[in-house]
Amino acid sequence: MEVADYGQRHTDPEEGCPVGHDEVLDYPLPNPTALEPPVEWERLRQGCPVAPIRLPSGDRAVVLTRYADVKQVLADPRFTRRLNAPDAARVADSESGGVFNNDLAAAIPDGGPEHQRWRQLVGKWFTVKRLNSLRPAIEAMADQLVDDMVAQGAPADLKASVGFPLPVWVICELLGVPDSDRDRFSHWSDAMLNLTRYTEDEIRTAQAEFITYMVAHVEAKRAEPRDDLLSALITDGTLSPQALLATGLGLLVAGHETTANMIGKMVGMLLSDRSRWEQLLADPSLVRTAVEESLRFDANPGVGLPRYITEDTEIGGEVVPRGTTVMCSMGAANRDESAFDRAAEMDLTRSPNPHLAFGSGAHSCLGQALARTELQVTLEVLLRRLPDLRLAVEPAELNRVEGLVVGGLRAVPVRW
Repeated sequence: MEVADYGQRHTDPEEGCPVGHDEVLDYPLPNPTALEPPVEWERLRQGCPVAPIRLPSGDRAVVLTRYADVKQVLADPRFTRRLNAPDAARVADSESGGVFNNDLAAAIPDGGPEHQRWRQLVGKWFTVKRLNSLRPAIEAMADQLVDDMVAQGAPADLKASVGFPLPVWVICELLGVPDSDRDRFSHWSDAMLNLTRYTEDEIRTAQAEFITYMVAHVEAKRAEPRDDLLSALITDGTLSPQALLATGLGLLVAGHETTANMIGKMVGMLLSDRSRWEQLLADPSLVRTAVEESLRFDANPGVGLPRYITEDTEIGGEVVPRGTTVMCSMGAANRDESAFDRAAEMDLTRSPNPHLAFGSGAHSCLGQALARTELQVTLEVLLRRLPDLRLAVEPAELNRVEGLVVGGLRAVPVRW
């Protein structure tokens, strides 16, 4: 089979298949509205599942849009999520590396037994037993946030009032830091998830401020350990100082930014067709499957997960050459009709639901059980407290988060 040359082969926007030498899809692909998927997803799945793209950095890569291909690449331990090889594509045009290229992330082992040991060490804090013990506190915080939102009156921004502060509070609890620092955490996280929003100086400043903060915080925990994840990792003594900082960064970004955005998107999806909300009010036992379907149906998940191909590999019927950077579009894969019946419909009863929102394989999201808990609790509290909740704008008027690696809604205006 012939090896594809992705440096020369481009994509015709009309046909969705590689042609010529002058046309290429800019990535990330645009959405018609914040809750609707890019129109290219279906065309690429059908006719060009391994499609050349141009990243915000200007570098070339390919995007995968079929379920089987995305799952294959994400689950393959040969392929690294770290884009620090000399010929790897840069996702963002940033000398400081961005979230996929920065030097700090290299402190966490990327594969093999060392990576598994790191996952086991950190994963002790995300067990079912520990999350069940944390659930009442998460519910109490969600109730408090709803109280505060109601006291301020409608209309309100549900993302700012509930979606953002809840996961930040949880991650602050895990890291043992005061939630009064959450605004700084938000800025640092945004800057390190940059695609096009921040300047190089702003990114470097944010990284330096985060490292300074975390170094001081780790030393304070070393002097006076408490019942939190960082204290436990310090006491264990296995991780290097750099790995401790990188773990804190990973938890901050994954635990705060992605879940905060997903809460807003989930509520936006459920309220955009109010029959969905009414279905949950009639049968609250559907909360668990509704959360999973919201994760699958997310049309605005961000750029996806990159993988650096370390050897010539057959993907989607083509041989992708070593040195190619692949963007795995979990959002597109989760709409693949070959993997999900009625994939274009949001079915709150769908089960089983083997979506790829949290990745697959050895690098699947370590905190996915925590994210599920936060999403379920938030939805349960909103259904119980605000059964008349509805969007305060038309669904098409919701605006996307722009310029970051992650997708989301800028605001979720609601009334009740």
